[in-house]
Amino acid sequence: MSAAERDPQTPPAPETHWLRRPRTIRVLWIVFGAILTATVAAEVLVHMHPRFRFESWFAFNAGYGFLVCVGMVLFAKALGMLLRRPDDYYEPKSTLSDGEERGRD
Repeated sequence: MSAAERDPQTPPAPETHWLRRPRTIRVLWIVFGAILTATVAAEVLVHMHPRFRFESWFAFNAGYGFLVCVGMVLFAKALGMLLRRPDDYYEPKSTLSDGEERGRD
């Protein structure tokens, strides 16, 4: 007999959020991959009007977008390291009689 059967007051296990379920994550990856593939494949059907020669390369816009996204993430990480403050930054510090400073305990 399990603990839940012995104690009828035991609450049921909390349900996992739908975005954390492995099956949902797999489905989302497949859908995103299909959308990205369709977007790149659409370049064959759509006449592009490039200003520069490299813009006429196949899948240039997808590659450029990916590289810019990676660059933004790296910039945000570097900016976060630059602007980071200690965990106790906003806690008031108390000064003891001997001049030693201590945070809240």
